[in-house]
Amino acid sequence: MPNTCDVVVLLSGTGSNLQALIDSTRTGDSPVRIAAVISNRADAYGLQRASDAGIATRSLDHKGFEGREAFDAALIELIDEFNPKLVVLAGFMRILSADFVRHYQGRLLNIHPSLLPKYKGLHTHQRALEAGDAEHGCSVHFVTEELDGGPLVVQAVIPVELHDSPQSLAQRVHVQEHLIYPMAVRWFAEGRLTLGEQGALLDGQLLGASGHLIRN
Repeated sequence: MPNTCDVVVLLSGTGSNLQALIDSTRTGDSPVRIAAVISNRADAYGLQRASDAGIATRSLDHKGFEGREAFDAALIELIDEFNPKLVVLAGFMRILSADFVRHYQGRLLNIHPSLLPKYKGLHTHQRALEAGDAEHGCSVHFVTEELDGGPLVVQAVIPVELHDSPQSLAQRVHVQEHLIYPMAVRWFAEGRLTLGEQGALLDGQLLGASGHLIRN
């Protein structure tokens, strides 16, 4: 397929978002090609998902390095062997160094289980419930040096139900993650999504503070 966009996916866990991306590339008209999946954990189930789909896998144990910068330098070297146009974080449980983020500026996407800028970091579903929020959701954003703080691309919003637990909320948010992440990756692969000086652009138009908003 002409104009294929090679993507490298980084993950640390089960890889459910990776699976959604793999499934989305099987439509026959997808410009996305997952060139490799890399994990900092050799036992991550996401590597098995990739292997089952015929995708190259690599693991790089962060515990074998003297600090974050050394690991990130080795990770950059490994990623760049595959010459990707886009690097996708799919549950990669590492805080990335400034050098890493700058190296992939404008071609590094992440998904976060909250309606950013709310609830950066961990335990987002619990925090949304404790705050009594009426709505919750997930966000795809370009990665910058600010943790979970880069320009928003797309957010999916769901209502918080009366009897929701963190687990039930997480399950419903996961469904939305699996819809909006492949969508954002495809936009990038088609050349529709870019990072400009003022923020994320879709079809040349600056996306607002919330990105492209999808309500459910």
